[in-house]
Amino acid sequence: MSISDKDYSEKRDFIRMKVNTPAQIATQPDGEPDCDAICNDLSGGGMSLTLNEELPLDSEITVTVTSDHSHSPILKARCAVARIQAQEDGAYQVGLSIKEVVQEES
Repeated sequence: MSISDKDYSEKRDFIRMKVNTPAQIATQPDGEPDCDAICNDLSGGGMSLTLNEELPLDSEITVTVTSDHSHSPILKARCAVARIQAQEDGAYQVGLSIKEVVQEES
Protein backbone atom coordinates (compact mmCIF):
# COMPACT_ATOMS: atom_id res chain seq x y z
CA MET A 1 0.00 0.00 0.00
CA SER A 2 1.43 3.37 -0.97
CA ILE A 3 1.13 6.48 1.19
CA SER A 4 -1.51 7.88 -1.19
CA ASP A 5 -3.72 4.86 -0.43
CA LYS A 6 -3.74 5.62 3.29
CA ASP A 7 -6.26 7.76 5.15
CA TYR A 8 -5.08 11.36 5.62
CA SER A 9 -4.53 10.83 9.37
CA GLU A 10 -1.94 8.14 8.55
CA LYS A 11 0.14 10.24 6.13
CA ARG A 12 2.39 11.75 8.77
CA ASP A 13 6.14 11.19 8.64
CA PHE A 14 6.15 10.27 12.35
CA ILE A 15 3.62 8.49 14.54
CA ARG A 16 2.11 10.68 17.26
CA MET A 17 2.23 9.42 20.83
CA LYS A 18 -0.38 10.62 23.32
CA VAL A 19 1.53 11.82 26.37
CA ASN A 20 -0.69 14.34 28.23
CA THR A 21 2.12 15.52 30.47
CA PRO A 22 3.22 18.90 31.89
CA ALA A 23 5.43 21.18 29.82
CA GLN A 24 7.08 24.56 30.35
CA ILE A 25 7.47 27.16 27.63
CA ALA A 26 10.18 29.80 27.33
CA THR A 27 9.24 32.53 24.87
CA GLN A 28 12.41 34.60 25.42
CA PRO A 29 15.94 33.71 24.27
CA ASP A 30 17.20 33.48 27.89
CA GLY A 31 15.40 30.15 28.16
CA GLU A 32 13.65 30.85 31.47
CA PRO A 33 10.16 29.25 31.46
CA ASP A 34 7.39 31.83 31.49
CA CYS A 35 4.32 29.72 30.71
CA ASP A 36 2.99 26.29 31.69
CA ALA A 37 1.24 23.95 29.26
CA ILE A 38 0.12 20.38 28.74
CA CYS A 39 1.85 18.39 26.00
CA ASN A 40 -1.00 16.42 24.44
CA ASP A 41 0.97 14.45 21.91
CA LEU A 42 4.50 14.16 20.62
CA SER A 43 6.14 12.89 17.45
CA GLY A 44 9.59 12.95 15.88
CA GLY A 45 8.76 16.18 14.06
CA GLY A 46 6.47 18.11 16.37
CA MET A 47 4.07 18.27 19.28
CA SER A 48 0.66 19.56 20.29
CA LEU A 49 0.20 21.66 23.43
CA THR A 50 -2.71 23.14 25.33
CA LEU A 51 -2.00 26.42 27.10
CA ASN A 52 -3.77 29.49 28.44
CA GLU A 53 -1.78 32.06 26.44
CA GLU A 54 -1.89 32.85 22.75
CA LEU A 55 1.44 32.62 20.93
CA PRO A 56 2.22 34.38 17.64
CA LEU A 57 2.21 32.14 14.58
CA ASP A 58 5.76 31.30 13.40
CA SER A 59 7.29 32.45 16.71
CA GLU A 60 10.13 30.37 18.14
CA ILE A 61 9.89 29.01 21.66
CA THR A 62 11.71 26.49 23.83
CA VAL A 63 9.58 23.69 25.26
CA THR A 64 10.58 21.42 28.13
CA VAL A 65 8.35 18.38 28.47
CA THR A 66 8.56 16.95 31.97
CA SER A 67 7.62 13.69 33.60
CA ASP A 68 4.88 13.13 36.16
CA HIS A 69 7.27 10.71 37.88
CA SER A 70 9.95 13.22 38.97
CA HIS A 71 12.41 12.13 36.29
CA SER A 72 14.66 14.53 34.44
CA PRO A 73 13.00 16.39 31.56
CA ILE A 74 12.12 13.91 28.87
CA LEU A 75 12.54 16.48 26.09
CA LYS A 76 13.80 20.03 25.66
CA ALA A 77 13.43 21.44 22.17
CA ARG A 78 13.47 24.66 20.20
CA CYS A 79 10.17 24.79 18.30
CA ALA A 80 8.22 26.99 15.89
CA VAL A 81 4.51 27.67 16.27
CA ALA A 82 2.92 26.06 13.21
CA ARG A 83 -0.73 26.55 14.13
CA ILE A 84 -2.86 27.88 16.95
CA GLN A 85 -6.55 27.43 17.60
CA ALA A 86 -8.64 29.06 20.33
CA GLN A 87 -10.79 26.64 22.34
CA GLU A 88 -14.24 27.37 23.77
CA ASP A 89 -12.88 27.23 27.34
CA GLY A 90 -10.40 30.07 26.66
CA ALA A 91 -7.37 27.81 26.24
CA TYR A 92 -5.35 27.48 23.04
CA GLN A 93 -4.44 24.35 21.11
CA VAL A 94 -0.96 24.90 19.65
CA GLY A 95 0.80 22.80 17.02
CA LEU A 96 4.59 23.04 17.09
CA SER A 97 7.27 21.99 14.66
CA ILE A 98 10.46 20.79 16.38
CA LYS A 99 13.47 22.67 14.98
CA GLU A 100 16.20 21.40 17.30
CA VAL A 101 16.48 19.15 20.36
CA VAL A 102 18.42 21.01 23.05
CA GLN A 103 20.97 19.22 25.20
CA GLU A 104 20.75 19.91 28.92
CA GLU A 105 23.93 21.43 30.33
CA SER A 106 25.49 19.49 33.20
